[in-house]
Amino acid sequence: MTSHIGVHVIETSSLGDRSYLAADGEVAAVVDPQRDVDRVLALAGRLGVRITHVLETHVHNDYVSGGLELSRLTGAAYGVAAADEVPFKRVPLTDGDLVEVSPRMRLRAVATPGHTFHHLCYVVEGPEGPEGVFTGGSLLFGTTGRTDLLGQEHAEELARDQHASAHKLADLLPDGVRIWPTHGFGSFCSASPASGDASTLGREKEINPALRLAADEFVTQTLSGLDTYPAYYAHMGVRNLAGPEPVDLRLPAIANPDQLRRRLDDGEWVVDLRTRKAYVETHLAGTVSLGLDGPMATWLGWMIDWGAPITLLGETREQVAQAQRELVRIGIDRVAAAAVGAPEELAAAEGQVRTMATADFADVAAALDGTARGGLPAPDVLLDVRLNNEWNDSHIVGAVHIPLPDLPRRLGEVPEGTVWVHCGSGYRAAAAASLLAGAGRSVVLIDDIFGTAADKGVTMAATA
Repeated sequence: MTSHIGVHVIETSSLGDRSYLAADGEVAAVVDPQRDVDRVLALAGRLGVRITHVLETHVHNDYVSGGLELSRLTGAAYGVAAADEVPFKRVPLTDGDLVEVSPRMRLRAVATPGHTFHHLCYVVEGPEGPEGVFTGGSLLFGTTGRTDLLGQEHAEELARDQHASAHKLADLLPDGVRIWPTHGFGSFCSASPASGDASTLGREKEINPALRLAADEFVTQTLSGLDTYPAYYAHMGVRNLAGPEPVDLRLPAIANPDQLRRRLDDGEWVVDLRTRKAYVETHLAGTVSLGLDGPMATWLGWMIDWGAPITLLGETREQVAQAQRELVRIGIDRVAAAAVGAPEELAAAEGQVRTMATADFADVAAALDGTARGGLPAPDVLLDVRLNNEWNDSHIVGAVHIPLPDLPRRLGEVPEGTVWVHCGSGYRAAAAASLLAGAGRSVVLIDDIFGTAADKGVTMAATA
């Protein structure tokens, strides 16, 4: 008998997360919705289904949930772990509870602590039995959710819980069931990079450390691999437990060139949403490059002082609207202002429009050998703005390391002289280069893939 249950993915690639809508053709359940629930409602409309249930696998630390608002808009029952104390109306769920979505589809809650203390997975059951499991931050593709988000003092205990939870799922379900995780697509909630775009429980038994390693070995490996995570995570769980407000995606106030210049002169965050290729060709002095072609909200939310005013610069109103949508997902509900147009149109005075020099790793190799080419200024400082684990894996001899999230507060630590700055691919380096240029430094952006550096003649430091 063919299943009548369809599971539809709602991707939020900028945060590395997925939400899901499971439907039987008439009614649907939504799992772990992002805050901008209009996407979910539009999907349900296209499918011609009515949302009757909204379920959370856990209290999220990497985004503001849209679950409460979606349940209000649709009248759906809102399922949350019973152990999570919240002030709003919900259906409290515990291990083994059945959520009867329809005669053809039900979801079984399975207690799977590890990513959080009260984490739940939901097994999708059709007429012929289990078909898949929504695993949230528990069992991911080739990895698991990180266990330190509730405090480093709980990380080891939760890592042991994570290992036990993975084995609980493996013992409970057949190998053929699908795995539908919320995290693991670039999210910092993942303990390590995920593997693949789809999986089954049987595949996870072959590749996932939680199912291949003994508990002690898994705990040691998991804890040793945990790197830093975005500072704004501190605000997400609190917001989700309190009950997030509806989003407001109306366009912010439009700033004219004089107002933009005043914001820049006051040292406010003025974010250029264009690609870094466009930024280096021409930009307003003092603006920060965080293009919409990368995880803009993650890096901006990580770097700013929470609550600091933000102004968005886009080529179109659509770019500004997209950036607003990204920001409300992490709880930045209103930006101070926006402006639309080319840098030349937004400048209030001569000299405001700048360019930025760029290089690749072949240029780096030549410059480090004393033969800088293409009219580039010789580097006095080679700055690496990748994260700690990336640096520990491999880095260039003589480079200075300051992770991008730390750079706004550590600009004074960058040695004097011309700075050549790199990351893993160029996106974070562009943000760093713009911050340095705004501080009056001479900068060259290395817009290249770090993995090619050694092949292009750059000398790497020996790893332990």
